Amino acid sequence: MKAKFLTIIFTLLLSLPVGLFAGPLDGTCIALVHGILGFDDTQGLAGGLVKYWGGLDTYLRGQGAKVTTPGSSPINSISTRATLTRDALVPWMAANSCTKVHLIGHSQGGLVVRYLASNTTLGFTSKVATISTVDAVHKGAPLADIVLAVIPSWLQPFANTALGLLAQLFYGAKPMDVIAMGQSLAVSTVNAFNTATPNVSGMKYYSYGNHMSFADPVQHFLMAPTYPITWAGGLWYGLGGANDGVVPLESQKWGVWKGEASSWWYATGIDHLQATNLEWSGQNYFDVTGWYLGIAQTAKAGL
Repeated sequence: MKAKFLTIIFTLLLSLPVGLFAGPLDGTCIALVHGILGFDDTQGLAGGLVKYWGGLDTYLRGQGAKVTTPGSSPINSISTRATLTRDALVPWMAANSCTKVHLIGHSQGGLVVRYLASNTTLGFTSKVATISTVDAVHKGAPLADIVLAVIPSWLQPFANTALGLLAQLFYGAKPMDVIAMGQSLAVSTVNAFNTATPNVSGMKYYSYGNHMSFADPVQHFLMAPTYPITWAGGLWYGLGGANDGVVPLESQKWGVWKGEASSWWYATGIDHLQATNLEWSGQNYFDVTGWYLGIAQTAKAGL
């Protein structure tokens, strides 16, 4: 009798619609596109020990999504990175039966996904469902302007070569262009980029951001030194002092501004690295998985 009862229950379960037990992102195709110094979390960095997205790709897969973290050059121009990202996405989409993909870009990755969607020569526009950006540099990063101003023009080629070789020790033999990367983040360059890269008509653009309360050396030990520089640069360029250690809060806004993540009561804001849960650095200060689930659900719903 017991065996017969279990058989009936099992048969009923099999007869139920497959989507009944699917996650809220059932079948949604998502690409998490990294910023500078980023990488594909399939391999990670340092033998897989360092994760740019801190397990967010795994979490979103658990919610029913199809997720990839396409790696490109960690240090390069927007156009080069967009081309490399496209080359990684096309075969992944084909293998996962994705006709369109929701792009979520962090930092410079926010400009990369915008370029990927709008530049018709890349042939990827029709494959993009929505654009979402996190702590992106839509109006530039004054920190880049300051660093470029410090390096004289005659020294830039040598600095480019030296820093490129140093980066290859960590990332392997990938195309590197430090100066092009820095210039792509400069305020004047990004302003020109915005003019040349208009939003695709009919496509939804969402932006999310964060800022630090102050240069807290405990919670933000990596971003505390750059916070005051970005604060000063933000005021100089009319972007305000609030920033995440790298990007002024005002610069993070593009399309439909969806606001900042809500940090725990004891946190002193969220910085640029914690925004992607880099090496699980954000989850102790805010509900990072819930935040990204909301980002993905908003993109899927097209709200």
